[in-house]
Amino acid sequence: MKKLVALFLALVLAVGCSAALAENIKMDKLTLEFVPSKDADVIITGTKNLPDLLKAEMANQGYDIGEVEITVGTNYNATGEAMGAGSIDVGWLPAGTYVLYSDETDVILTSTRAGLSNDSTNPADWNGDANKTTGDSSNQVGFYRALIYATPSAYGKELAAKVNAGEALTWEDLNKANWEVGNNSSSAGYIYPTLWLMDNYGKKLSDLENVAFGIQYGDQFAHAASETADIIVCYADGRRDYEAAWMLPIGENDPTGKAGMGRKDTIWNELNVIGVTPGIYNDTVAITKAKPEIYNDQFKEAIQNALINIINTDEGKAIFSVYSHEGYVKAVDSDYDATRKAQEAVK
Repeated sequence: MKKLVALFLALVLAVGCSAALAENIKMDKLTLEFVPSKDADVIITGTKNLPDLLKAEMANQGYDIGEVEITVGTNYNATGEAMGAGSIDVGWLPAGTYVLYSDETDVILTSTRAGLSNDSTNPADWNGDANKTTGDSSNQVGFYRALIYATPSAYGKELAAKVNAGEALTWEDLNKANWEVGNNSSSAGYIYPTLWLMDNYGKKLSDLENVAFGIQYGDQFAHAASETADIIVCYADGRRDYEAAWMLPIGENDPTGKAGMGRKDTIWNELNVIGVTPGIYNDTVAITKAKPEIYNDQFKEAIQNALINIINTDEGKAIFSVYSHEGYVKAVDSDYDATRKAQEAVK
């Protein structure tokens, strides 16, 4: 009996020593990149506390990371290209960008966000101070819409007046306008506005006579305010993001760093919705496939858990509010098959 007890104690000590010797996996650096769906300065400022939080959470998941670096891509495709090359490890990609680069990247999370007080498919229902859009955090949704906006330019006002009077716009009406749209992998800035044109007019953005491509949202709103564009496109809560800056004097900045645009009336009265797209599946968090020996299933599970834990804290919610993300759920590639179909239609 004494020998059995001694053997048992020896085994317990051996297991305890092995556990004590088990160490976290060491990583020198992890590179994160956000696409510029908001101004780069706003993203960098808003996410400045993320590296420390992520290092702490990843340590709990078994990974000691020496440095977490955050950058903002010059455009959506640039982030996808960098992830494909392995120079960026983890990227926050819109659905359309992820699908475009899904051979080089692997989705790990889908964002959830607060639903909006308005989800009408009638564009006139979005316009004016009486229809000011608010968020509803109690209603977490996995989709959002893109809107086509008429600016307060002279011709933009003509288009808005027709829509607000219940009149249908013709292709000729739209083709006369000066359009500004996003990069061709942007869901809200390009893909779904193209689908809207195809569904309603049998045309694409590339069929327009006067269209500027690859214009960032911040620049689109600035050009709307300066009346140098007639139509812009953006995600449905874009006016909320630029509401303060819209009427702020030129030369001043709002609390998030957006430059004042000097308008005299509210953005809800002046920037009118003339088109509403179908729902767009939410943004992804994706990981590069270029380093499978490092970013294996064990690592993917660790960073999934870490980011979910972070966004479930008040500090984490504040960080990811820069993208209007309020939660994350684990994702698989097949979640984005509908987005693939949309991109094929656009092609």
